[in-house]
Amino acid sequence: MVIRHSIKALSLTLGRSCEPLWWRSPWVPSARGVSTGPVNGQDDDLKVQYLDGPQAGIVVLGLNRPQAKNSFSKNLVRLLSEAVEAVRFDKNCKVTIVYKYLTNCHSSHYEGGGLEMAIACDLRVAADSAKMGLVETKLAIIPGAGGTQRLPRLVGPALAKELIFTAKVLNGADAAKFGLVNHSVEQNKAGDAAFERSLALAEQIIPNGPVGVRMAKVAINRGNEVDLSTGLAIEEACYAQVIPTKDRLEGLKAFAEKRKPSFSGE
Repeated sequence: MVIRHSIKALSLTLGRSCEPLWWRSPWVPSARGVSTGPVNGQDDDLKVQYLDGPQAGIVVLGLNRPQAKNSFSKNLVRLLSEAVEAVRFDKNCKVTIVYKYLTNCHSSHYEGGGLEMAIACDLRVAADSAKMGLVETKLAIIPGAGGTQRLPRLVGPALAKELIFTAKVLNGADAAKFGLVNHSVEQNKAGDAAFERSLALAEQIIPNGPVGVRMAKVAINRGNEVDLSTGLAIEEACYAQVIPTKDRLEGLKAFAEKRKPSFSGE
């Protein structure tokens, strides 16, 4: 889904993604007890955090350009692309949270590219005071990066047209009403209410079988693009992928033994 020190809106994405394989910089312990640090020795436009303990399996990608309201620069785009590509196939990470670091600010803005990145995620959480919209028509252009395609799939074509044609900016509460975000939460004094809600949501996901979650995501995403008959065939194919897995057998065994399963992602 976007995710995250003073934080207003967050996003989470599910799947096999975690530690960037190219990371070589020293890690610095944070107040949360996670490992954190810049993506390389000179740039800290993007920070990566690996949570541990009960939150092990969650990786946090932090956009860290508060002086520029976390707008996308060429450097940030490059770092984010490299980070996402590097972590895609690490089965030890089950949820990735993308967030914005803010300074002395309790009202995040996700306009244009920021919202386009958020709606490309699986889930979104926002503080009720967050501001978001696809405002490109104010500049006589159109939303890019999938904005004109993903927004209608989230809120419906008619509302998507209204929001884009008028360049309307929504607050978090209205975004939740329209289905643009999954949850809208009241901001707290620390300014990280959306981040905390995103962590809580991620903690509900990580105990589940990673193969099952991944295949459910594939079935939903691909099925959403086709007719029902084809979608059912996609679902059947995804279900077939989980049948021979060790995790499915572990789930059955754990159920019979009345204990929590220990999934391996295999």
